[in-house]
Amino acid sequence: MARLKAFQGVVQQNADIADSVVVYIEEAHPSDGWISTDAPYQIPTHRCLQDRLNAAQLMHLEVPGCLVVVDSMENSSNTAYGAYFDRLYILQEGKVVYQGGRGPEGYRISELRDWLDHYREKMVKPRNLVIHV
Repeated sequence: MARLKAFQGVVQQNADIADSVVVYIEEAHPSDGWISTDAPYQIPTHRCLQDRLNAAQLMHLEVPGCLVVVDSMENSSNTAYGAYFDRLYILQEGKVVYQGGRGPEGYRISELRDWLDHYREKMVKPRNLVIHV
C-alpha cells in the first residue's frame, strides 16, 4: 500500500503534464494460491474477466483520479511489458521512454519522479534562439 500512496502522490503532482493509467494484471497473491500475509484484500485467482474487473474496482479506490484498466485473461499486457508483479513505465507518442525495474525489488517510484521532474524542467526552460544577421 505504501507504493500505491507514493504512486498516487506522483500522479497528483504531475497531472498537468502526464496522464496516468494503472493496468490491473493477474493477482500476484491470490487468496486461493500464494497468500501474502500483508495483503490488504483477499482476492482469489481470477477465473474470468468479470473476476478481474471486480478486483480492479478495489485498485480504483486506492488510486483515485487515475484511470484503471484491466489486462486480458490471456495476460497480453503483462506479457508485453513484463509487468508481473508491478512495473512503472512512461510512454511518449507510443514509445517507451522510461522502463522501471520489475517489482517489488526493482520498483523505484523515486526514478519515476526524477524522470518527470527532468521532463518538467525541459518543458519550462525558455529556448533562446540567437540569430546573427
